[in-house]
Amino acid sequence: MSDFLAEIRKRGISALDKKMGIEIIEASPKRLVATMPVEGNTQPIGLLHGGANVVLAETLGSVGTQLHAGSERKIVGIDVSATHHKSATSGIVTAVATAITLGKTLCCYEIVITNDKGERTCTARITCLILADR
Repeated sequence: MSDFLAEIRKRGISALDKKMGIEIIEASPKRLVATMPVEGNTQPIGLLHGGANVVLAETLGSVGTQLHAGSERKIVGIDVSATHHKSATSGIVTAVATAITLGKTLCCYEIVITNDKGERTCTARITCLILADR
């Protein structure tokens, strides 16, 4: 297990991440990978909820920014967007977050979410702000 993954496991995940079944399986400031079950995260008609994709994307961007900034720094998401390409109705989705920029005050990630067949279901982007020490 990487030192970054050990740090995440030591700190724990959020209550929302637990409810959604998000599991981070690879982590560094530059690249993160996580899975999330479709079941339990669907719209009433059985499709993966678009908001679930956004939660997954924001989780990875926020965790990546925290790993970059250091655990003593506070970070907040300031912009998130998602384009939904294809629906998912069962199984798991896998998200890969790749850093676009890792700066002193801003970090930006692109997150590609795929279904069990490896088909892209969503592309998201998040920008996080590393807050100044106060």
